[in-house]
Amino acid sequence: MDSTSPHHTHPDGTPASNGGRWLRRYGPAPTASEATLVCLPHAGGAPTFFRDWPALLTPAVDMVAVCYPGRQDRFDEPCVTDMRVMAGTVAAALTPLAERGPLALFGHSMGAAVAYEAARLLRSRHEVRPAYLFVSGMVPPHRIPPGTRHLKSDADLAADLLEQGGTDAQVLADEELKALVMPAVRADYQLIETYRHTPAIGSLDIPITAYYGQDDARTPADAMPDWQLHTHAATATRCFPGGHFYLQQERRDVTMDIRDRLLASL
Repeated sequence: MDSTSPHHTHPDGTPASNGGRWLRRYGPAPTASEATLVCLPHAGGAPTFFRDWPALLTPAVDMVAVCYPGRQDRFDEPCVTDMRVMAGTVAAALTPLAERGPLALFGHSMGAAVAYEAARLLRSRHEVRPAYLFVSGMVPPHRIPPGTRHLKSDADLAADLLEQGGTDAQVLADEELKALVMPAVRADYQLIETYRHTPAIGSLDIPITAYYGQDDARTPADAMPDWQLHTHAATATRCFPGGHFYLQQERRDVTMDIRDRLLASL
């Protein structure tokens, strides 16, 4: 939503209660929601990626989005390049939300891996059992490959972003804007490309649904069912038309599916 919306929400979102600088809300909180959905953006992404979702989810599901350091009003904070640090801090920020009722996580691309690790830490460190984990555009943790794109030039990183289709080309065409966003992009790439799954924390015991685009080469269809190896509960996969950022055109169907699965699990 922009500043001219009926709710007069700040374009970057407003801080969600108890979430400090980590959580953003778009529009007023529902007064009688049955669960809270926490959305975690992709590499280089910001919580504004999900700003249209509350209108599609409410009033049954409240939604807040995570804002990583190094972007928007957290531009002055150092970016996080270590998954353990990112997931641990996200889990700590989410813990107070669990006091309000069932808590579910949704992450896209890098955000899916962060959501998975945060869900594990919520249980092992904070004794909070999330109600559901939704992952999108990411292979299962044990199949995430190492990478070196974060060591490449800004031009190469920008080309990779454009290939995926999730970044405004006008931003990357403007040298000043590109210089502002690239440090966060590089840090996020380093985080996911140096991430290694460790089974030591243990598997989850919550439902997982994995979404992916049928034309996304980074999420081959035969890899997605392996998310079942990371939970003792039920898992499901669902394919949507489109590539890595199928969410942009399929947001209505995706949010309806999330809402229906989450509410049916409560």
